Amino acid sequence: MTTISHRIVRESIRQRIKAGEWGLGELIPAEAALAQEYGCARTTINRAVQTLAKEGLVVRKRKGGTRICQMPSRLAKFEIAIVREQVQANGSHYQHKIIQNKQQVPPLAIRKRLRIAEGHKAIYIETLHLADEQPFAFEQRWLNLQTVPEILQAPLSEISVNEWLVKTIPFSSGDVSFSATSASEQVSQALKSKEGEATFVVDRTTWIGEEFITTMTLFYKSGYQIHSQL
Repeated sequence: MTTISHRIVRESIRQRIKAGEWGLGELIPAEAALAQEYGCARTTINRAVQTLAKEGLVVRKRKGGTRICQMPSRLAKFEIAIVREQVQANGSHYQHKIIQNKQQVPPLAIRKRLRIAEGHKAIYIETLHLADEQPFAFEQRWLNLQTVPEILQAPLSEISVNEWLVKTIPFSSGDVSFSATSASEQVSQALKSKEGEATFVVDRTTWIGEEFITTMTLFYKSGYQIHSQL
């Protein structure tokens, strides 16, 4: 039996979760099986999995085993909205159009936010979300290729990057802010609104453990309202 630390085991399991070795809601191997696989004490496995449970990556149930959290949005302290569902909730037909999708070195502010090393590229995607073929929201997003290399194979012509991330990539935490701002020329052109018109804005960054996944800004057309149940 080796003296591998619970931190190494924890990060190894975290990487396996991120890589999709176990699907959402799926049981991971029992502690005894993992202890045998890693060649360590069962207490080491228990401590590693306990930490992952506190982060919200897995759910532990007595005599029920340990499962990957069923929905990624529940892993964080806030729920990520799927824009398609927002549009359809209003009885409208949803579509999305990718305006830009490219790899480039991000600006300093984005590098710092996503902890991307200098000179490394990230994915930049602009998406226009449509309701009944009219602009509903305009999304600007950066993705960390080191954390989410799977984005390069994602079928983004069929599913928006917003929805693909929510359904595919687990995350342990994030931050979100809401504000109102005057629409810039770029935003107003995308939303077919007047430049300077009041626009509702959502800024969000998510990460898994200590690896940052994505940061995005979502601009909603004037008149958008948040609906929630108490």
